[in-house]
Amino acid sequence: MTATSAPTPTRSASGTLLTRVGLVILAFQGLLSGIWATATPRGYFDDFPGFGLSWVSPDGPYNEHLMRDYGALNLALGIVALCAAIWLTRTLVTTAAVAWIVYSIPHIVYHALNGDPYDTSDHVSIVASLFFAPIVAIVVLWSMRPPAEVETSS
Repeated sequence: MTATSAPTPTRSASGTLLTRVGLVILAFQGLLSGIWATATPRGYFDDFPGFGLSWVSPDGPYNEHLMRDYGALNLALGIVALCAAIWLTRTLVTTAAVAWIVYSIPHIVYHALNGDPYDTSDHVSIVASLFFAPIVAIVVLWSMRPPAEVETSS
């Protein structure tokens, strides 16, 4: 006896494109921060995010170990997101998106509650910018939803 199953609905081309673009954005963000913090932890500490701003150093003394760990974590998240963008398997895409959300939420909460070292515009900019990754990750998860079933009349 052979079991038959209903065909698996496929995602639309626009859904696949949205998924892939979101994952590439997450990969780029992770790889950029990861490479910078891993290769030049002191430079990252002193100069992130660039453009004459410094958002890491006001929050405490330099710690090379912490900067390298942060860099390695971002490299790992970036690689997982890149792999998910390449292979687009549901499990890998979901894992990458959820990992970015799990990483981002405590980071947002920390900065939202610890703005004393920053002036108001930097504090608002830091917190607002940290929402980018989890929002992209949520869009990626949303783009992976199964397509709506179409009812057919017999």
